[in-house]
Amino acid sequence: MTVIEKLTEEFKIKPWQAENTVKLLDEGNTVPFIARYRKEATGSLDDQLLRELFDRLNYLRNMDETREKIKAAIDEAGALSEELSLAIDNAKTLSELEDIYRPYKKHKKTRADVAKEKGLLPLAELILRQENVSPDILAKDYIDGEKGVENIEDALSGASDIIAEIISNDPDIRKRMRIVCSAHGVIKTKADKENAGVYEMYADYSEPVSKIANHRVLAINRGEKENVLKVSVEFDDEKAMFIVCRDYVKKGPCADFVKGAARDSYNRLIFPSIEREIRATLTEKASEDAIKVFSENLKQLLMQPPVKDSVTLGLDPGYRTGCKVAVVDGTGKVLYVGVIYPVPPVAKVEEAKRTVKDLINKFSVTTIAIGNGTASHETEVFAAEVIKEINLPLSYMVVSEAGASVYSASKLAAKEFPDFDVSLRSAVSIARRLQDPLSELVKIDPKAIGVGQYQHDLPANRLNDALEGVVESCVNRVGVDLNTASVSLLSYVAGLNKTTAENIVSYREENGRFRSRNELKKVSKIGPKAFLQCAGFLRITGGDCPLDSTGVHPESYKATNSLLALFGFSENDIENGKIKSIVEKTKDADTASLSQKLGLGEITLRDIISELAKPGRDPRDELPKPLLRSDVMSLNDLKSGMELKGTVRNVVDFGAFVDIGVHEDGLVHISQICDRFIKHPSEVLKVGDVIKVKVLDVDSAKKRISLTMKGVKND
Repeated sequence: MTVIEKLTEEFKIKPWQAENTVKLLDEGNTVPFIARYRKEATGSLDDQLLRELFDRLNYLRNMDETREKIKAAIDEAGALSEELSLAIDNAKTLSELEDIYRPYKKHKKTRADVAKEKGLLPLAELILRQENVSPDILAKDYIDGEKGVENIEDALSGASDIIAEIISNDPDIRKRMRIVCSAHGVIKTKADKENAGVYEMYADYSEPVSKIANHRVLAINRGEKENVLKVSVEFDDEKAMFIVCRDYVKKGPCADFVKGAARDSYNRLIFPSIEREIRATLTEKASEDAIKVFSENLKQLLMQPPVKDSVTLGLDPGYRTGCKVAVVDGTGKVLYVGVIYPVPPVAKVEEAKRTVKDLINKFSVTTIAIGNGTASHETEVFAAEVIKEINLPLSYMVVSEAGASVYSASKLAAKEFPDFDVSLRSAVSIARRLQDPLSELVKIDPKAIGVGQYQHDLPANRLNDALEGVVESCVNRVGVDLNTASVSLLSYVAGLNKTTAENIVSYREENGRFRSRNELKKVSKIGPKAFLQCAGFLRITGGDCPLDSTGVHPESYKATNSLLALFGFSENDIENGKIKSIVEKTKDADTASLSQKLGLGEITLRDIISELAKPGRDPRDELPKPLLRSDVMSLNDLKSGMELKGTVRNVVDFGAFVDIGVHEDGLVHISQICDRFIKHPSEVLKVGDVIKVKVLDVDSAKKRISLTMKGVKND
């Protein structure tokens, strides 16, 4: 099968979709651009599927490259037959290719190589034929003191090593062993220390390879890495020997000898290799699953609805060093920074209250954002008291401060706030996270945001690529204001990078606001190709061209103006809101003939009409608003059966952690999410969801809260 045929089959798409998509990717088009502006070509494949297809395309091409390299290497050794070439072509995985190549691969000298050097290969081949002659008799002819074969035992030992390697190098045996061990093998763990600590459940543990959960694989791997656990894969010896001996052991005087060599092959060569492969496969599968969960959580976090036009007071809690305060206006501009001491050991509570009340009144603060780190709960209690005393429409939200310290100490933060102390930068970041999570979180390495599991155990490059892809997808889905966006935000726009993003900001600083998208062409290093990719995702409000405030791509402006004229509109109607009625006016239109008349695809036409009806819409506005609070509880206030509202903070394989306003997040175990069976919590819950839960149990000593969604009515 060709690469296109494989992609068509695997992704259940039409051949023309696969062919067009591969062509667009090969031409250097970005995934967001293809997903948004080349829907006719791809049949409206979404960006997630496009990324998966791109990854698979690279894998398949790498496979083809490896095939050719293997063929060339075997041919160079003079061993490439038609049958071998066909087997290489038919291999479906890199493991299968590796099995075929194993006998021809250059490797360190083995016991079999030493035996071959002593001239014992013909003896091994004679024994393998298993003619009606005993091995002892056959071995007599191969005794040669000069070659180091002093007696019959030496000859048979060398022949056994050669036979063991021949059996080990048989790709069919390895393939069968891999399949059967994966289906019937058992993972076993034993504690390597008297106190297994957090790995206590794995101190004496076993589970079938085929059933072990991904998060347990990662936990076991970490325990092994920390020298707390010994891990092994166990498999039935009898089944193994049947597989290994089936094609090699026949009846006759040589049978026991070949069987002994086969057992040695299994114990010494085959099973250790298969065990490593099984562990590697389990780890790869678990890692990919964890990366998917991390990616989905990150996507939901980045796409949290912004609290727009809200003057926000950010509080970065602390004990000894005090609570850092920042006030930012509705656009994120910093109005004030300082430090208060509302909690022990200093505990200047009344003074802190006066300061905060003055700031609220002076700047008309409407929301308070509190970081969820050290002293968070005490600061939350303080904020709730201030809200009660001030008697104004004011609310607060506890914001995850994961990665805030990373940002605060970064070169980017130093450049943005050169006069601020590191801790004060954190307070600004916390305030802005509430106002616009996406714009603020793009400044931080996605891995530092902390909405995954076992992230430090995952393959760094793969995790980084996946998370970068998520950020890119979110940024381009929302769109970016060309005149206010930071370098960090701009660098994720399709077709741009850090250099071109910096060039845009420099141009903006030197020349003032961009008046049109076309002006981008004047920016250094933004050529026609980069402009094509990025222009549709960049917005300009109040510029020279009203269409620049929409998601309509400049390549479609001419057709869009013709469309507007056909229904009695002009570009200026975009700004005065009249254009919204275009949906009603075009509802009964023949889109096929209309698109043909305008020189547009039907899908693109529908997208343009939708964009004109809601110009510059933010898809995050359609999502449920974040849960803002005005009061606070403690762990001791919780009682079994109590119903509460909370925000999902993290979704992992075994459940979801929910912030219910008591500092410690509660766990809704996967078994408590709903009445029906679900494979993963993400089928029901997403990071940022506001849900109702019931308290099952509270362990004050361990600070653990068990929650359930069963029997609780959620919309």
